[in-house]
Amino acid sequence: MKAWFRSLQIAFTFIGTVVGAGFATGKEVLQFFTRFGHWGALLIATATLFFVWLGAKMMLLAAQIKARSYEDLNKHLFGERAGAWVSHLMLVVLMSVNSVMLAGAGTIFSEQLQMSYQSGMFITLIACFFLLRKGISAIVSVNLLVVPVMILFTFALVMDTMRGPGADRWLTLRSDLSPAAAWLSPLLYASFNLTMSQSVLVPLGSVIGDAKILRRGAWLGGIGIGTMLLAGHFALSAHMPGAQQFDIPMGDIARELGPWMHAIFVFLIFAEIFTTLVADLYGLSLQLEERIRLPRTWLTLSLLLFCLILGQFGFGPLLTTLYPLFGLLSLGWLLLLILDRRLRRKPPHSPTAS
Repeated sequence: MKAWFRSLQIAFTFIGTVVGAGFATGKEVLQFFTRFGHWGALLIATATLFFVWLGAKMMLLAAQIKARSYEDLNKHLFGERAGAWVSHLMLVVLMSVNSVMLAGAGTIFSEQLQMSYQSGMFITLIACFFLLRKGISAIVSVNLLVVPVMILFTFALVMDTMRGPGADRWLTLRSDLSPAAAWLSPLLYASFNLTMSQSVLVPLGSVIGDAKILRRGAWLGGIGIGTMLLAGHFALSAHMPGAQQFDIPMGDIARELGPWMHAIFVFLIFAEIFTTLVADLYGLSLQLEERIRLPRTWLTLSLLLFCLILGQFGFGPLLTTLYPLFGLLSLGWLLLLILDRRLRRKPPHSPTAS
């Protein structure tokens, strides 16, 4: 039972790390899947296979080489010198993605709660700062609470959609976009999100260390991500093309469930953005500690200030511009992870997992 509980902790942390601003709001699901019409479900199934397979491989490699941060894994994949440069690039990408998530939090406050955009970002920054002081155990604990509730409410949206007139639109929705763009989309989505989740999954895999627990956690987490993607795609398809006009389309769809359900769902969207933001900032602070000799408190404050400044560009423009670009940049990393043959069949068992 203890081993299964640890696998669930990994799965929920995996889901919580991927289900960030773009995913939870629905904007990312629209960008990478729903806009391709009836192909969306098959594209989601393809992305899910990548999450299960490569999520497990990433954590197992981290356990095998005892990686403290994602730079150790990159040096393993690319070599000492090239790996350091890849980590520098990832540092910039992660900082930019965190800015997108902070902008997403601000947009929730402005679009769904009729509060100011700036207030939303400041409230989120303050909460991040205090939770980051607790370390990775707090991140795992928060995901263990938020992710199951988010799954339940996502399926509440699906059940409501099934009773509506557009329930079958995910099977019939047409798109004028090219098939090449459609089939590149799950590869970009998986490569981008797996690269970003390194900051949490690499140290987590190294700490857990047990191959069976890590594989089971990757299976549960990857399938959970795929199921939530499919549920979001199903709900969004029924509201196309109108859903495209909102920065937080899932929040607008949730209004149909009533004011209380809408309020709870908006809170959960915020919680998912918040947990992913905290997890990524934690990984970044670990990485910066190896480069800059400053107390972690000052590093954290510097990261939060950077996110606040870049977040001024707005959630929608940042996501639709940066996420596909970062997906392309991540393809090389994904290819090397696929081709790496240095993973032993049975990584050493860790006493922490027993």
